[in-house]
Amino acid sequence: MTTYQETSNEWKQADLPADLKTELNNMPADAIEEAFYQDMAFGTAGMRGHMGVGTNHINVVTVAKVTEALATYIDQNGQAAKDRGVVIAFDSRHHSTEFAIEASQVLSAHGIKVYRFSSLRPTPELSFAVRDWKAFAGIMITASHNPKEDNGYKVYGEDGGQMIPEAVQAVIDARAAITNPFDIKKDASEKTVQVIDDVVDDAYLAQVKTISVDHDLIKKEGAALKFVYTPLHGTGQYIGEKALQQAGFTNYTIVKEQAILDGDFPTVKKPNPEDPAALALGIEYAKKEEADLVVATDPDADRMGAAVRLADGSYQVLTGNQIAALMVNYLLTAKKKTKTLPDNGAIVTSIVSSRFASEIAKSFGVTTFDVLTGFKYIAAMIDRFDEKKDYTYLFGFEESFGYLIKPFSHDKDAIQALVLFAEMAAYYKSEGRSFADGLEDLYKKFGYFKEKTIAYEFPGVSGHQEMADLMTKFRNEKLEKVAGQLVLATQDFASQTQVDRAGAVKKMPQPKANVLKYWLVDGSWIALRPSGTEPKLKLYLGVVADSDKEAEEKLVAYETEMAAKVQG
Repeated sequence: MTTYQETSNEWKQADLPADLKTELNNMPADAIEEAFYQDMAFGTAGMRGHMGVGTNHINVVTVAKVTEALATYIDQNGQAAKDRGVVIAFDSRHHSTEFAIEASQVLSAHGIKVYRFSSLRPTPELSFAVRDWKAFAGIMITASHNPKEDNGYKVYGEDGGQMIPEAVQAVIDARAAITNPFDIKKDASEKTVQVIDDVVDDAYLAQVKTISVDHDLIKKEGAALKFVYTPLHGTGQYIGEKALQQAGFTNYTIVKEQAILDGDFPTVKKPNPEDPAALALGIEYAKKEEADLVVATDPDADRMGAAVRLADGSYQVLTGNQIAALMVNYLLTAKKKTKTLPDNGAIVTSIVSSRFASEIAKSFGVTTFDVLTGFKYIAAMIDRFDEKKDYTYLFGFEESFGYLIKPFSHDKDAIQALVLFAEMAAYYKSEGRSFADGLEDLYKKFGYFKEKTIAYEFPGVSGHQEMADLMTKFRNEKLEKVAGQLVLATQDFASQTQVDRAGAVKKMPQPKANVLKYWLVDGSWIALRPSGTEPKLKLYLGVVADSDKEAEEKLVAYETEMAAKVQG
């Protein structure tokens, strides 16, 4: 087995770009180990991490290597797969354009057809383009909502969803078989590359136009609704504005400082709409204008966050689970009103998302399907519905601010969410109420749901092993109680089994995954999951209670005890 010292020496002898060569020559010994001890992890959403020199960082060499592996997989699927080709898009991060071109040239050297955007586009549009052009695969160069130091490489399958595990494993195996990443052939002429822009934009926007449910409502309230939109220095503005305007929403203000495409994301610590701090500048704008709401899309426009105006003039930043619950309630209410709610309706969500939206869906006779974390699993369920015709897809979401209303994209779609959220705002405005009023009504009817996600970082060479050891510890410990509440059932997605207090074992339908979930006697739940793309162990908490105060107290109690177990 090659050591990290041998690998770093191979890189020193190679013809590297000047910036990577300078970085490597000036790198201290401990940093060299971190940069070269492994190939960058390829997980649930491709690979994502720090830009820079080394096999464990994202750079033109590691991009070329994983693209060569993808090309090998496409070659194995025959000439028809090569002819159908790969769609490539990229975001506003540093080196994104360069990585997209590198991937194009590797694929072109294999004679694989490539459809590439000439400028940045959102992730959901890439997903749509794969489906619309009937391509074999797609590549999105993005690190989504990560800090400025990062970039990433997402791979999509022919259904427009993130590539399924079997295909991912084939790419990982092909990458492992590449012995010399500096000998990968590239076609600088890009003879198989076709630039696509307006034709895909127009087709995608035509589909987004169908998101609106109550056109009469928008005609009445759309022009008067006052809101603020920030694309957080990313891809959302161009397509997002067009989508809002064609729906009939024109009375909005763009956050000028955050409309500038800048991979340094200078106005925020992290360009993540999950983080309330990312919406701070938008809220400042909103306060000056007394706007009804603030909406934000992350740099690749697959996630949407929002803040809504309260009666006292302040703004409440909503969680992803709250946004999903409001959307489900509005969508199903509107469909019921227009008599378009199917008898076999279904929503799809992840095993670590709130039960709030599920309880709302149940009240409409709509079934909830729980899938593993990663929107590819929601996309796979949509495909299953299409094949079996047993359920009609109505909505999909993850707690991490990802929503999909209509499945013309097979990934979370902040552009769709923008349009539906604006329509919801128009609805509440027409009723003389606010989002906060609507949310409180739902809490009173279904219970006060609260959730929290805590990410514990395990960086460096030993990080993955430390996370694995912790998961083993929890499996061996077999939790009986948490903060005084009995554990009714433990779900281990690695063994695909649920075990209740009496020891009865039930098989679970989801694929294998390194996730533990505990269901408590009071209806609350706790989950542990190592990230597939980052050196983080995530702790998820979900509670329900009869009051906001009681829910908060539960959340604090569970977090305190579980944090001690994770960190102890």
